Amino acid sequence: MNFDIKQIVTATMVLFAVIDILGSIPIIISLRKKVGHIQSEKASIVAAFIMVAFLFVGESILNLIGIDVNSFAVAGAFVIFFLAIEMILGITLYRDDEPESASIVPIAFPIIAGAGTMTSILSLRAEYAVENIVVAIILNIIFVYIVLKSSSKIERLLGKNGLNIIRKVFGVILLAISVKLFATNINLLLTQ
Repeated sequence: MNFDIKQIVTATMVLFAVIDILGSIPIIISLRKKVGHIQSEKASIVAAFIMVAFLFVGESILNLIGIDVNSFAVAGAFVIFFLAIEMILGITLYRDDEPESASIVPIAFPIIAGAGTMTSILSLRAEYAVENIVVAIILNIIFVYIVLKSSSKIERLLGKNGLNIIRKVFGVILLAISVKLFATNINLLLTQ
């Protein structure tokens, strides 16, 4: 085992920023108002399973279609870059339609384990040890579960301005991470 606190913290922060569960609180609250109850436990477990499975089989899927991890990481850097721009500027470049029910599917996928999360997981795998990424996924899922369980309390506590500030701070962190990810992996691609 190759546990590294620095890698775990960085991977946790990247996934926290990409998942953006605090930024999704308005969607979660509107879903809760529509259907009454959100299955927090099931949504968290399914999202964790999707993320860990993609961590282990995502690279095989890429190899099957002829894409190496470094190329995917560079593409992931672009996706993370645009997610960061959305968070910092408060604009929406792309967003799926709001889900109509609060079943496992819209909460676990795509709200928690969406395309940005999957891209980030494989991009992190290009740089970090797998066990550190698994720990980061588990830490994020625990946080996601807590947020899903207490979303209305968090909304009242932080208010709209508090949520916006948190979102912008993590947007800047995500932007810096996307630049680092791009720089590291583009060098590896160009030297091949």
